[in-house]
Amino acid sequence: MLRRRRSAQQIAAGFFLVLIVGVTGLYNDRAIAQRAEAQAPADWVAEIEKIFIRSEDCKQCHDRHYDEWKGVREQTPDLKTFGRVDAALLHGTSLESPVFRTVLGVWLQTNPTTDERRRCLSCHAPSTTVFPQHAEKIVAQVLSGKLQVEGIGCASCHLIKQVEQTPNSPPSFKIEPGKMIYGPYADPEENLVHPGAQSALFRGANYCASCHFDKVKDVMRKDLPGEILQGTICQDCHMEPSTGSSTSRRGAMTRSIGRHWFRGVVVPGVTTKDPQGKVLKEETKQFGLPYDKILRGQIPDPFIKGGHTRKVPFSLAIPAGSTAASIEVVLNYALIPTPEPALKEKYLATLASDKERESAKMIFDEYTKPRLLTYRAKTL
Repeated sequence: MLRRRRSAQQIAAGFFLVLIVGVTGLYNDRAIAQRAEAQAPADWVAEIEKIFIRSEDCKQCHDRHYDEWKGVREQTPDLKTFGRVDAALLHGTSLESPVFRTVLGVWLQTNPTTDERRRCLSCHAPSTTVFPQHAEKIVAQVLSGKLQVEGIGCASCHLIKQVEQTPNSPPSFKIEPGKMIYGPYADPEENLVHPGAQSALFRGANYCASCHFDKVKDVMRKDLPGEILQGTICQDCHMEPSTGSSTSRRGAMTRSIGRHWFRGVVVPGVTTKDPQGKVLKEETKQFGLPYDKILRGQIPDPFIKGGHTRKVPFSLAIPAGSTAASIEVVLNYALIPTPEPALKEKYLATLASDKERESAKMIFDEYTKPRLLTYRAKTL
């Protein structure tokens, strides 16, 4: 009897152990499934990536260009924090940079239309020109800081087949969804990954101006306007010329190539001082659009057209009884527009925590700060 009772207890204990293991296994399976679900891209992201393959995939062959595009070779604290290098925001951080998140957040407080929101995003995430139905989801991801999609990647630029002026331009680029990858070479090397074709567009200013439309007046020109820069294109300066191979494959062709970090970066001012260096009078003139005018109305003339000199008149009335001894002229630039105080506060109120608000304030302080472009001093 005692033996039977022990046997029953052992069977019950064994069943209980199996039950615990089974339940634990069930919870583990659920946890693993939930983790996998959290890591896996949403269906709409996978839909985008069928056309716009991730740049990490391109890195397998084009590691040099990938490193330049992403800023891997220049891992400065400023780049890690903001996505900035040499006073420019890298194309590889066009969507994920907290600077873009802040600027987008402020701009959204000006109540842009759905079309204006799509047009804004189309340059930072060109995939939205093919998948406009996902634009608002991407905006939500940008604002949350939890991105699953890529912004300006390899495919974004190398799927561009043409530019065209439309009623809704800018931007003016047109993407050709498919496997064909376009570039500047007349004889792209054959490979088993993707077909390649030459496009003359890659050697034209109109290629860059399809997004950077505020730099030139006519976004369809192939060269920069003006007598001095005639025959020059953006790529001549902003894609530092080099020699080598565009792929890491052994035996690949050596030729002229351009760097893929796209370096580049206005506010003029005049100050008069007396012999002791005391400021008598100063004046500043600001150019560029405020947030509530961005992507609305006609594109304004760029501050300086390529190949042209622009004169900005100043008139300073110094205080009576003082003598001006010198005049200083400066040309500054800022990386983002300075928001009106009310607009800035309206945006900060949308953020969920004090930590987020402090980060946004730091971005405003850092990126609206004037940076010296040129400086001239003349003794009177």
